[in-house]
Amino acid sequence: MNEKELRTPGTNFIKTIIDTHNRTGRFDGRVHTRFPPEPNGHLHIGHAKSICLNFGIAEDYHGLCNLRFDDTNPVKEEQEYIDGIIRDVRWLGFDWGDRLYYASDYFETMYRFAVDLIRRGNAFVCDLTAEEVREHRGTLTQPGRESPFRNRSVDENLDLFHRMRAGEFPDGSRTLRAKIDMSAGNLNLRDPVMYRITRATHPRTGDSWCIYPMYDWAHGLEDSIERITHSICTLEFEDHRPLYDWFLDALETYKPQQIEFARLNVTYTVMSKRRLLTLVNEGFVSGWDDPRMPTISGLRRRGYSPESIRIFCDRIGVAKANSTVDYAMLEHCVREHLNLTAARVMVVLDPIKVILTNYPEHQTEMMDADNNPEDASMGKRQIPFSRELLIERSDFMEEPPKKWFRLAPGMEVRLKHGYYITCTDVVRDTAGTITEIHCHYDPESRGGWTRDGRKVRGTLHWVSAAHAIRAEIRLYDHLFALDDPMAVPEGKTFRDFITPQSLTVISNALAEPCLADSAPETRFQFLRHGYFCTDPDSSPGHPVFNRTVGLKDSWAKIQRGADEQ
Repeated sequence: MNEKELRTPGTNFIKTIIDTHNRTGRFDGRVHTRFPPEPNGHLHIGHAKSICLNFGIAEDYHGLCNLRFDDTNPVKEEQEYIDGIIRDVRWLGFDWGDRLYYASDYFETMYRFAVDLIRRGNAFVCDLTAEEVREHRGTLTQPGRESPFRNRSVDENLDLFHRMRAGEFPDGSRTLRAKIDMSAGNLNLRDPVMYRITRATHPRTGDSWCIYPMYDWAHGLEDSIERITHSICTLEFEDHRPLYDWFLDALETYKPQQIEFARLNVTYTVMSKRRLLTLVNEGFVSGWDDPRMPTISGLRRRGYSPESIRIFCDRIGVAKANSTVDYAMLEHCVREHLNLTAARVMVVLDPIKVILTNYPEHQTEMMDADNNPEDASMGKRQIPFSRELLIERSDFMEEPPKKWFRLAPGMEVRLKHGYYITCTDVVRDTAGTITEIHCHYDPESRGGWTRDGRKVRGTLHWVSAAHAIRAEIRLYDHLFALDDPMAVPEGKTFRDFITPQSLTVISNALAEPCLADSAPETRFQFLRHGYFCTDPDSSPGHPVFNRTVGLKDSWAKIQRGADEQ
């Protein structure tokens, strides 16, 4: 089974709209979408849904999808974020060809459009402060009040707007506003601001501009200039669609169709870039790519594969109403994909020594092991086996309960890819702690098979003490204790529910020697522990692994239970 077979493709309301347009010839059968991030932070799993949707629809209809940065606010935008977004979208597996655009590419064109709107009598320069604009706006039940500067002449507005661009006025002293309707039921139509004066160095245009377009003004123009057919946005922009249409209609220019869909919310996470930035700046996480973050770079570092994220986005579907997806479903998708693609290896997190007393002291054997029983094409590897081994301390119990299938005095177990062994004795230190387990091995049981056909219930993973390498293991849990970190009691903030034990570091785990030089982002299944990924912090002789997800699949159990009802 591959990624294509794991996906659950189907139709959705956006495709229904596109199918209607194609039947009626609205866009001459073209489908051209775009993914338009603002470079004021790194992308998160919610953006991944939008990326997969926009690029996926373009692919399904043999159309095009642009990557375009809405870089209209230089106060918050940085080149670091631009580079990171490009890297994330490409890592997810999408390609925009030569269609990488920026809102700043169109600053001059937008300015000329604004001048045109002024000449048409549909825009004016306003001297009200930001606070006064808010006071004049009105409420949902009361109409707003017109600005005292609303009826300036076209010539005066043109002169003032040119002087705004020339830098004659202080920051925040004047704005350019659309002249629409201060009594409109939709507050977005109450003479919205189109330009503000802001002196800030832009990542691409430097200090060439001191006026910058507002998002609602820029968004539709960018789509129009690029001849986008379907401008797919999240649901919070539904009330902005009348303004999107008004600007393009007023300018009598090409108009795409804006379509809104429900944004993605996932339990135990926050999706606000402002709050994610707070986590970074206040030191709750190590950075935007901390494996506890819901960012694409964080999920990548944790070991999520791009295929698993695409499968997840495909399975959650596209809806018109906001909802929250259980984080367990995301884990299920990565677990399902890594089960097919990750090599199996053995790592002991809390080691205790096992000595095979009847095994030759200086002998080493190489045991054959499948890299992945789900995929024979991944081949085999050889594992060194010797007299002294290491197993998990929790796999031995001196006085075990009933139905104990691991190692205990007199009990026989199977070593994965190795031999059957039986515990004969233990060695303790002066404090009474067991430090060694002595066992007898059956030389006729190599590979886990015996001539007499006997079976044992327990199979343990292990490493050879003489050949094992030390590794640092980082175990991650949810960053937040609440499934909805924003639904906190009065007087509390999301900070108050950060889990103190969201990261546990094991410094002296012992692993198969094949892991010594594994490259960053190589994914493995550590037998009986879960799926892990090599961290970029690794160095020669000091490999570091992040736990991606455990082996237990709670989402699959939830789904089975639902199906049985």
